[in-house]
Amino acid sequence: MSFVTAPTSMLQNLPFKSYEHKGLTIEGYSRAAVQTYWRIPQWKLGFDLGGQPWDFMGSPAWFISHMHLDHIAALPVYVARRRMMKMEPPVIYLPGYAIENVERLLRAFSRLDRGRLPCQLVPAQPGDQIELSRELVVTVHATRHTIPSQGYIVWERRRKLKAEYHHLAGDQIRDLRLQGVEVTEERRQPRLAYLGDSAPEGLDDCPDMYRAEILICEMTFVAPGHRKERIHKLGHIHVDDIVMRRQLFQNELIIASHFSTRYHPRQIQRAVQQAIPDMLDGRLHLWL
Repeated sequence: MSFVTAPTSMLQNLPFKSYEHKGLTIEGYSRAAVQTYWRIPQWKLGFDLGGQPWDFMGSPAWFISHMHLDHIAALPVYVARRRMMKMEPPVIYLPGYAIENVERLLRAFSRLDRGRLPCQLVPAQPGDQIELSRELVVTVHATRHTIPSQGYIVWERRRKLKAEYHHLAGDQIRDLRLQGVEVTEERRQPRLAYLGDSAPEGLDDCPDMYRAEILICEMTFVAPGHRKERIHKLGHIHVDDIVMRRQLFQNELIIASHFSTRYHPRQIQRAVQQAIPDMLDGRLHLWL
């Protein structure tokens, strides 16, 4: 694993950090009320469009958690850049209720810019399963925020031989296949979960969030004196909520992000380490 800051270049117009885990690269930036954007380059997908670093333009599919501006404001910029670079129109998955207004927004920008903004807007509702490829499926899950919001889990799926056929030789399995017998079954593994902005119920109502290899989780508030009931009403998580649930986290890597701008990074580091000295056995990483 490694944790690095992306190198500065003339075209890197927004900051992001990068972390590698078991062949996947997680890149992004998130600060509450400022901007949030993430991508997994190996999967050619991203989450939220509060900003759009030039480097992220090549990812053709994006999943939007909710419609607050710090999570969606860069959508027209992203679409326009891909058109300018003669790339295929991107696919944007977003809460279904927002489709009509986002279409109006893009038409307004097209009139102002006098340029087309081609993209495919796809409604995604909690309970949906989105097939990205033969290997990857994304599921949509309701979260708890001040406006309708949702998180996503990326599953890796494989066809495996059914247990009742493990004892058979290869030619016997071949013969069964030729007879039309289904000898394999689909097995899924939750590789990455993206919570977005949410009160703790967004995790609790979706146990698979706790099972994913990688969890990108908000931790907006960390100061001991902040009132938890107020934080939850605003649809956010306090570090103490993580402490209360530490036995639930089966994740190999937990990325905590979306910290309030009222905190300096050193304050965040100090407060979290005081609350969780072992950093969840070293699995908890602060995106600072």
